[in-house]
Amino acid sequence: MCKGLAALPATCLKSAKDMKHRLGVLLQKSDSCDYSSSQGKKEKVSPSQRVSQEEVKKWAESLENLIHHDRGLAAFRAFLKSEYSEENIEFWVSCEDYKKTKSPAKLSPKARKIYDEFISVQATKEVNLDSCTREKTSHNVLEPTLSCFDEAQRKIFTLMEKDSYRRFLKSPYYLDLVSPPGAGCGPENCKRTHAHTLDCNSNVISQCA
Repeated sequence: MCKGLAALPATCLKSAKDMKHRLGVLLQKSDSCDYSSSQGKKEKVSPSQRVSQEEVKKWAESLENLIHHDRGLAAFRAFLKSEYSEENIEFWVSCEDYKKTKSPAKLSPKARKIYDEFISVQATKEVNLDSCTREKTSHNVLEPTLSCFDEAQRKIFTLMEKDSYRRFLKSPYYLDLVSPPGAGCGPENCKRTHAHTLDCNSNVISQCA
């Protein structure tokens, strides 16, 4: 047992100081891990908080069930963003919003905005449409109606349904909602690792003393 700092050898004091520094760094990393994990978990799980397991399981029955539920849509959007293909769901959402337009005077500017953003050859978020659908939609926008994007929207829906939706159901963005959390670096795991490391370091200090 130590009977005061003066009684300790210089090498032991230096070792204790080094260990104190390492513990300080460890605490910072642990806090960072807790924060990062909670932030990541928030992005994935928060869209489905307070959603029943029965409802979440319905999302696996069809893409329609998923994206017509606010929190399901948010989870799917986050997944697509992770795959850098969020333009598909953004286009679908924009079309849904467009069909709710009540003022005829707003149809043309809204239609042009959607076309320029998702369909034109210079679109910043161009979606994957065949040339025939693209040409027909371009023609519809000249004299827009509430249904002028219907065919293009159906094509993108089918594309998501056959491709990204299937991957979503196998991803943590969905699986974490229908199964217990994994053994990743979640807050509890970080804390357990941190506690274990503190115990090990305490033993080293005790041995040095």
